[in-house]
Amino acid sequence: MIRIEDLSIGYDGRPLMEHLEFQVAPSEVFLILGGSGCGKSTLMKTMIGLLRPLAGRVAIGERPLAEDGPPPFGVLFQSGALFGSMSLAQNVALPLQKWTDLAPDTIESLVRWKLRLVGLDGFEHHLPAELSGGMRKRAGIARALALESPLLFLDEPSAGLDPRSAADLDELILTLNESLGVTIVIVTHELSSIFAVGGSCILLDREARGIIARGDPRALREESDDERVTGFFRRRSTAKPDERTPS
Repeated sequence: MIRIEDLSIGYDGRPLMEHLEFQVAPSEVFLILGGSGCGKSTLMKTMIGLLRPLAGRVAIGERPLAEDGPPPFGVLFQSGALFGSMSLAQNVALPLQKWTDLAPDTIESLVRWKLRLVGLDGFEHHLPAELSGGMRKRAGIARALALESPLLFLDEPSAGLDPRSAADLDELILTLNESLGVTIVIVTHELSSIFAVGGSCILLDREARGIIARGDPRALREESDDERVTGFFRRRSTAKPDERTPS
């Protein structure tokens, strides 16, 4: 699904990360981890084409990103990036209106279905400001799913949420992965979400300017002999996994 080959990323010619190599398999939940400022979000922006790599290659599927066509993925940005003056239905409909020739009634039906998938059935006419943070994140995921892309990128999806809302969102992510078979790439540093969602991961380190660990987060926490790795996974969390019971 995704191949990262000798990738270097950064700004103004100055690298944050160098010589990154990894793959994301189809239908996998894949985590990009690391401390604040290490380059996690920069890596995601490079993977989705918002930033040009300093060197190396990003390959998604068999086709290159097209400037004049729909992207082969959906994206949830950390803020949700919903248009505040538009209802949830209007926000979710935007990709369908831009990239398809579907009739308005067909788009309306698809929008209702996408909102139902994320637990927002009946909220079609609400504005983003009328919703909780968790509900806005769900609406952002519904919009990311609008074009039925087989790949989703989620940037810090549980950031800023209370433990219960974060746990509910983690459960939704797993449900979408299992029921739709979508590949999901998550950028996060939230320990509770990391261990709840699981999957494969890479751990970035700012000083090393690269990947210092890869594999299952739980195994890395228990088995790694690298103090940088165990320090990341064993640091204090604001919400322990067993305290986060979804509603």
